[in-house]
Amino acid sequence: MKLPRFGLPRIEVPKMEMPRLGLASFRRRILFRGVFLALALATLAFAVLLLKEEKERSYQNYQQGFRKTQAEVMARLRHPAGLLALLNPTAAGSATPLRPLVLPYSALDFDDQNKAQQAVETAGCSVHYPDGSSICVAVGNNPYSGGFIYLVGSFAVGELAPRERGLLDLDTVHRARVSISLRGQTTTWIAPFEVLSETGALPMRGRLTGFVDNGEPTLAASARPVRDFRGWLWQGGRCIDAAKEPPDCARRAFFSIRLPVEEFREALFAKPRPVWPPPDLEQMRVNMQMLAPGNAAPLFDSNAAGAVPPPSLEELRQALQPGETLAVRKLGAAPQPPLLLKGQDTGELTAPWLTRLIRTLPVDNAQVPAPRREVINTAVGNYEVTLSGDVRGIERSLSAVATRVSWYVGAMLSAIILAWLLIEIGLIRRITVLTKRAAAVSYNVQDAKVDQRIGELQVADLRGSDELGILAGGLADLLQRVKDDVQREHIRAQQERDMWHAVGHEIMSPLQSLMVLHPQGDDASHRYVQRMQQAVKVLYGQASPGEALQAATLQVGTLDLNEFLTHVAGNAHFAGVQDVRFQPANVPVMVRADEFSLEDVVTHILRNADRHRTPGTPITLSLQVDAGTAAVSVHNTGEAIDPALLERIFEYGVSGGARPDEAAATGQRGQGLFVARTYMSKMGGTVQAANTEGGVRFVLTLQRAA
Repeated sequence: MKLPRFGLPRIEVPKMEMPRLGLASFRRRILFRGVFLALALATLAFAVLLLKEEKERSYQNYQQGFRKTQAEVMARLRHPAGLLALLNPTAAGSATPLRPLVLPYSALDFDDQNKAQQAVETAGCSVHYPDGSSICVAVGNNPYSGGFIYLVGSFAVGELAPRERGLLDLDTVHRARVSISLRGQTTTWIAPFEVLSETGALPMRGRLTGFVDNGEPTLAASARPVRDFRGWLWQGGRCIDAAKEPPDCARRAFFSIRLPVEEFREALFAKPRPVWPPPDLEQMRVNMQMLAPGNAAPLFDSNAAGAVPPPSLEELRQALQPGETLAVRKLGAAPQPPLLLKGQDTGELTAPWLTRLIRTLPVDNAQVPAPRREVINTAVGNYEVTLSGDVRGIERSLSAVATRVSWYVGAMLSAIILAWLLIEIGLIRRITVLTKRAAAVSYNVQDAKVDQRIGELQVADLRGSDELGILAGGLADLLQRVKDDVQREHIRAQQERDMWHAVGHEIMSPLQSLMVLHPQGDDASHRYVQRMQQAVKVLYGQASPGEALQAATLQVGTLDLNEFLTHVAGNAHFAGVQDVRFQPANVPVMVRADEFSLEDVVTHILRNADRHRTPGTPITLSLQVDAGTAAVSVHNTGEAIDPALLERIFEYGVSGGARPDEAAATGQRGQGLFVARTYMSKMGGTVQAANTEGGVRFVLTLQRAA
């Protein structure tokens, strides 16, 4: 298989190892996600803080509003219209058929139009109709005022046709028909209009004379007016429609009628004292019609559709805030259940979880106003009015507002989450993948991981036109070049291994011939030829000198170190090292070592000391012995070794003291001291270098033989 760029054969290499990244590599991502999380939490905290402040403000406003509501309710109840509602607590409901209401007055001055009209308007007892007509049906609040029912109202009518005195045919005049149903009996009156002004000019004033209705269009000859039936009718001169002029326009007519109720009057003289208002007042039904001449439809009918009832206690609900309760109870000997009016909820949608959240928010001065109780005096009794508050109404109202606002908070959170997802998926994920793959490349190309070659890592899938895509593309191209270099290095290593095989084979033949020429062991040449054969055998078939030395097998035995050093010092000049001095000991020093390998070690160190000593100074060998080890010191006088290189000089390829260009020029490969430490390690010993005053000392330590 060929590589696309260089045409080199592909060599399978191990898959790339993925390193474990530290926390620092996630710092930016943690910061980014933390910022978005903090933004979301800040939004929620801001919303909760606003809710708390709004709850505190609502409590303060509620306490102030509670006092205002109580003052407003009591002021309305003390007004005649409020007293009318108190005296008729169950009057709310359908406006028709008409039921008499108890007035806050003992009686009405029905003979005076202005007084009667002002009284019913102040009390607000009128029932209003879509055509502008109105009527108030009421009784006084005092039974001793006569036990009458008052009908006061107005309607629209054109020119009135009055009855002449003595006229029995009522079908030709304007007339009122009034009926009362009470306790199973119905009484009906017919009251024709009789004008009092002589000229009949507008404004017109007349009387409604009441007769008992016989159901016929004409009165009986013997019919007499009902004495206690009194009624008045006034018609103004102004047209309702300003575009028309009299007499062809309709004008407002105002009526005021007093009806006698025999049942009420009889109760005045009965014992015990009458109960007022009568318990069955609500069962009474009143109907009034204003009839025109002829058989036309009534000009006004109190049972007409669309009637609007007068104000009642139910209307006080509008003044109550949500959660407030108004209790109205009539005081007396017999306890009565109170009429309860509760403030209407807004009816807005509320979220239960928001209501619970608002309920748990702490606020300062969250006290519920104490119920306020007042007593209102009326002619028919005293009424106790109690206004109570409830903070749950505040919470529900605030929850309704918070529910509406929660949509905006939710929208903000959704926007934050959406922005995070877009950046996370479109940017951070790609950065994460690129970071991991780049870290894998950096990890696997380190010197300590040379054997773990770059595998099938690909970043080409992250290419793009944006910044990250360009960076990924550059990394992909660089990675491809590294892979190609790896392929070349494998090929070079294989070629070098083949070369060592060939060189080793070629060197072995002449070395064997030399061994034949120098067969005697006491021949100095025999010793060095033997060492050369051993070196070639070590290197033969290995991939590199470093690998060869690491794989070498030594023959460790017992050696007299004192005799060995004497021999080395005496033969050092054969290795090109002059003036090597050693003072032998008087007794043998037996150590465990391989003689040839130890000679290589000492020779390499002597050559290194020779290169760096001051010219004309000797190299001194010394031997120190203790109970378990023997130490050989090699000392020279000369320049010191850089402290940073005291350990590195024993690494392969490091030449101590020489610059790279000088080492290349002199042929130094940084191999001698590497061989020394490698062999010493295989013999169970150590080698160390140290700077001394004026020079350098190498110390070789070996294990003593038993």
